Amino acid sequence: MDEKETLRVGVAVRRRRRAMALTLAAVAERSGLSVPFLSQIENERARPSERSLQQIADALETTTVALLDAADPARTVDVVRACDDPGRPGTRALVRGEHQMHAEEFTGEHDAGRELVLRNDAMLYVADGTAQVEAEGRAYRLERGDTLYLSGGVRHRWRAGDPATRVLVVAVAEHIETHGEGGPGSGS
Repeated sequence: MDEKETLRVGVAVRRRRRAMALTLAAVAERSGLSVPFLSQIENERARPSERSLQQIADALETTTVALLDAADPARTVDVVRACDDPGRPGTRALVRGEHQMHAEEFTGEHDAGRELVLRNDAMLYVADGTAQVEAEGRAYRLERGDTLYLSGGVRHRWRAGDPATRVLVVAVAEHIETHGEGGPGSGS
């Protein structure tokens, strides 16, 4: 692969593997590569050689060209303007696309109505107003400027009852496996 334009091919490998409903172990068996090495590639901690990428492409019933075409650029700069489409009322994505970080802004009254368990680590930051959080059986009242960190797998729920409240939620993206394949937690 060209050093000048390093592509995040691991993202393309993960997407293709998941689209085929294959586990890392299945791709390892098909490709002759190890599960830890494939995991490192998918999580952008290792870059495959041309030979390894060919083995992965064969295991995923595609070509190296197709994987490279589907890869993300290593360096991404993307501005999300405050006036961009908020999506759901009171909710606005702060990061577009599929990246290692997921971030949303919640404005106004919000109550998930159910307990959440995120697979990966997350942080809640109260930009304005107050929020009430229940995490692992304890209650927390967060005020403007307060931050609450939750490690992956922590059961929690939060609500904001004031229309002036703004809460930022930043998390390691669900598609990034930080605890190894089959780790704790489930989606939000």
